[in-house]
Amino acid sequence: MTEESFAALLEESLGARDQIERTVVKGTVIAIEHDAAVIDVGMKAEGRVALKEFATESGQPANIKTGDIVEVYVERIEGKDGEAVLSRDKAKREEAWRQLEVQFQNNERVNGIIFGRVKGGFTVDFNGAVAFLPGSQADIRPVRDITPLMHTPQPFQILKMDRSRGNIVVSRRAVLEETRAEQRAELITNLREGQILDGVIKNITDYGAFVDLGGVDGLLHVTDISWKRVNHPSEVLNVGETVKVQIIRFNTETQRISLGMKQLEADPWDSIEAKYPVNSRHQGTVTNIADYGAFVELEPGVEGLAHVSEMSWVRKNIHPGKIVATSQQVEVMVLGVDSIKRRISLGIKQCTPNPWDKIMQDYPVGTEIEGEIKNITEFGLFVGLLEDIDGMVHMSDIDWNMDPETALAQYNKGDQVKAKILDVDPQRERISLGIKQLSSDPMEESMAGVKRGAVVTCTVTEVTPKGLEVLVNGEIPGFIRRAELSMERLEQRTDRFAAGEKVDAKVTDVDRNSRKVSLSISAYENDLKKEAMANFGSTDSGASLGDILGKALQEKAAKSEKADGDKA
Repeated sequence: MTEESFAALLEESLGARDQIERTVVKGTVIAIEHDAAVIDVGMKAEGRVALKEFATESGQPANIKTGDIVEVYVERIEGKDGEAVLSRDKAKREEAWRQLEVQFQNNERVNGIIFGRVKGGFTVDFNGAVAFLPGSQADIRPVRDITPLMHTPQPFQILKMDRSRGNIVVSRRAVLEETRAEQRAELITNLREGQILDGVIKNITDYGAFVDLGGVDGLLHVTDISWKRVNHPSEVLNVGETVKVQIIRFNTETQRISLGMKQLEADPWDSIEAKYPVNSRHQGTVTNIADYGAFVELEPGVEGLAHVSEMSWVRKNIHPGKIVATSQQVEVMVLGVDSIKRRISLGIKQCTPNPWDKIMQDYPVGTEIEGEIKNITEFGLFVGLLEDIDGMVHMSDIDWNMDPETALAQYNKGDQVKAKILDVDPQRERISLGIKQLSSDPMEESMAGVKRGAVVTCTVTEVTPKGLEVLVNGEIPGFIRRAELSMERLEQRTDRFAAGEKVDAKVTDVDRNSRKVSLSISAYENDLKKEAMANFGSTDSGASLGDILGKALQEKAAKSEKADGDKA
C-alpha cells in the first residue's frame, strides 16, 4: 500500500468516526462484564456502558443480554484501537428531545413526571429530557403542597423549547384549564335548577363561598348556607371541603350559578305560628346585639328580635349590650309572628314582674318618700325610688318662693331628699314628685280671695313702658298691661301712674303655678259703666256718660271710705 493510499484510508476512517461522534447509534451487546455492558458500535469501535443506565423507569435492574441491539450516544472515539465513550442516558435524552420537538410542533400534550423542586418551580422528566415547570403553571390555583403531584405520570403542555440551550418550559395548568373548559361546557349543558351536586369549596369571602362543581364555579351566598344565622362563611366552611349543594338559580346567558345548602334541609319556619304562638314563653340564645335590640335564637334557623323597648321595664335609653350578652340564655315571650316576612317579635321584660305594678301599690299619690338624687338636669331632679325607677322633681316644684333656677342650684347629685308623690303614670312610666308640697303654700291664704272676675285694690310697685307691676293684698305679684289701663285710648299712658299709688282693677287671670295675677283697669271701668247705666241712666236722662260714670265712681269711693271707717 502506498503512502497516499494509507493516508486516504486513514482520512476516510477518521471522517467516518467524526460522523458518528455526538450522535445516537445502534450498537450490539457483545459481552456483559461485571457491572457494564460491552457494546460494538461499528467502525471497529467498542465501548462500555454501566448496567445501571439500562435500568427501567421504575428503577428495576437492567434486563439485557449478549446480542441485544441497543441505542447509545457516542460521545467520542479515542485511541488507535477505536475505544468509544458511550452513554445510554444521553441516547434516551436525545430521543426524548426529538419526540418532544415533534409533539411541540404538533401542539400535542406530553406525559412527564415531576421529580424535583427548584427555585421558582419544579423539574419534570420526559424520558430523560428534563423540563422546567414554573410554580404558577403547576395548577389552576396556587399549590401549597406539591408532594401529591410528584412521581406520578401526568400530561403537560410545552410552552417553549430551546435545543441549543437545553431549555424546555412546560405547563400543567394549561392542560387543566383546557380539560376544565371541556368539562365546563359539558356540565353547563346538563345543569338544571333544583339539581343537587357535590362540590368543593374553592374560595371563601365575606359574602359567601365559591364552589367548584367540576369545571364550573357557583356562588353559595352566606344567607343560603344554613337556616340559622351565619355571621361569616368561614364559621361553617373550609377551603377544600366537599359539600352537597343545590342549584337554586341558573342564568344561561351569564352562566351564573347560585347555590344553596339550607335548601336541602327542612325549613324551620314551616308552621311557625303553631310552634311559637303569641304570649308563649321560650328559652333562647342571644346571637347578635344591635343598637335597636337583640336577636335571640329559638331553634337553629329561627331567630326573633327583642326590641330595646321590650327588654327592660325600667332601664330606658340604654344600649342592649348592657342588658344582655352574646351567647347568653334568656327567657322570652312571643309578642308577634309574621311567617311571610319571617319575623318574630320577642319581649324579655314580659317574663319578669312589672315593677310599675308595685309602684302603684307602694307609692300612691300623696305618699311622702326619701331618696337619693340620681341625676340633675336643666329642668329638675331625678330621685331614686325602686330598683332603677326614678321620680322627677320639676324645678317649679322645689320651693314656693325661690326662683326655680336658684332653687335647683341648691342641690347636688347624691344628696338625700324628701319629696311627695304628685302623680304616677304607669303608661308613660313617669312619677312626678314635689319638694315644696311637703309644706303648705305660704301665700295660699293671701290667694284665697283672688280669683278671676274679682275686683281688688293693688299697689303699684313699678311703672314700665309695657304696663304696671303691682302687688295684690301686699304679697301677690300682678301685672296690668298698658292696653288695660283705661277704656279711653288717650288715657292708656303709664306716666299717669307712680310707684306706691293704689289702683282698683279687675282680676282677669290667676296662674297659681307662677303665682302671678293678670289685672285690668279698663275691665273694671267697663263694669262700672254698665252698673252706672243701670242705676242712673233712667233718672238722669239728661246727664252725659262722663257724669254718670263720675257719679258711680264717687259713690263707689264713698262706700269704700265708709267701710274703712267701720273697720277703724
